[in-house]
Amino acid sequence: MKFGIIRERKNPPDRRVVLSPAECQKVLDSFPDAQIEVETSPIRVFSDEEYQEKGIPVTDTMQDCDVLLGVKEVPIEALLPHKKYFFFSHTIKKQPYNRDLLRAVLEKNIELYDHEVITNVKEQRLVAFGRYAGIVGAYNGIRAYGLKLGLFNLPKAENLEDQQALIKALKGIKLPAIKIVLTGRGRVGNGAREMLDAMEIKRVNVSDYLNKTYQEPVYCQIDASEYNKRKDGVRGNKVDFFQNPQEYQSNFFRFAKVTDFYIAGHFYGDGAPYLYTREDARHPDFKIKVVADISCDIDGPVASTIRPSTIADPIYGYDPISETEIDFMDAKAIAVMAVDNLPCELPRDASNGFGEAFSKYVIPAFFNGDEDGILERARMTQNGKLTPRFAYLQKYVDGVE
Repeated sequence: MKFGIIRERKNPPDRRVVLSPAECQKVLDSFPDAQIEVETSPIRVFSDEEYQEKGIPVTDTMQDCDVLLGVKEVPIEALLPHKKYFFFSHTIKKQPYNRDLLRAVLEKNIELYDHEVITNVKEQRLVAFGRYAGIVGAYNGIRAYGLKLGLFNLPKAENLEDQQALIKALKGIKLPAIKIVLTGRGRVGNGAREMLDAMEIKRVNVSDYLNKTYQEPVYCQIDASEYNKRKDGVRGNKVDFFQNPQEYQSNFFRFAKVTDFYIAGHFYGDGAPYLYTREDARHPDFKIKVVADISCDIDGPVASTIRPSTIADPIYGYDPISETEIDFMDAKAIAVMAVDNLPCELPRDASNGFGEAFSKYVIPAFFNGDEDGILERARMTQNGKLTPRFAYLQKYVDGVE
């Protein structure tokens, strides 16, 4: 089985990679029947020479490879027919902008595996960049807070080498006695928590956060059961919430009344209530001045997130009165950091973490007969058709949905 690490061709450029040189070497050491080639790339965070130093061939073509590994969507004109591909296709939610990509995959008889649906038997994701989104998102949010309040000017994350460099920069600043709320306890939320803990910011429970005053910065990490409540007044829980989101309403405003800086690292599902609405943001008791929206659902659960921002220009302002974008330094503005490709700012660390998971869970499936069903669950297309698991996309492909 020959794996090919393809060149990322989507714009803006993405420097991440599925397997680092070191991870390639581990795969080859563990699976004697595996071969790996790397397509030459001028932008990849690991240079061609770094692969060659590990004995990994670098080539101009992927024609001889069986399985092609990428991160972002492959441009239609670059797709090689009759190959197996792994990449984030951004089609499983019927995204209109990638309909033609999925059509092309089918027309070219490509077997597509989407990183987003590489799961275990419990449907839990096995490979993801979420932790690194949380790490960079928290850093970017603190940077935005410093700029908004005129307190400090941290360097951009993309200009620092790794997570440790981000932590070092954060330790060089001093936050005032602010309250920070962090939503989400998954990969993203816990990645953000890593950075707050690295700064030695005190973590407090919900009751103390809501009711006590502090002389130092503090944070509170909350999940869906703490920022939502059942409409009927019955005590709910996280499991019930995810099964019956329509039975819940937001209970987040009690946090908004005492919070200075909000980090959004939650998962938002269909039918769930918004955390705060535009009406909430206009309320005189709404205190939040800076939002780091790592989840970045546009016009969704975090009302001030009206568009994604970019690595080049990561912060914009939201005027809750006019509900429009303004300069984030304006006194009326809620400063919003909503970069939607945060792991790209930490490409080496993100690639290392992603590759470790990919080689642990996915690569073995090619050599053990897919005994855990990893490939079967992630396979979207086969023999020019959608697989049964993804047959729900047929109307989307046909253009009638």
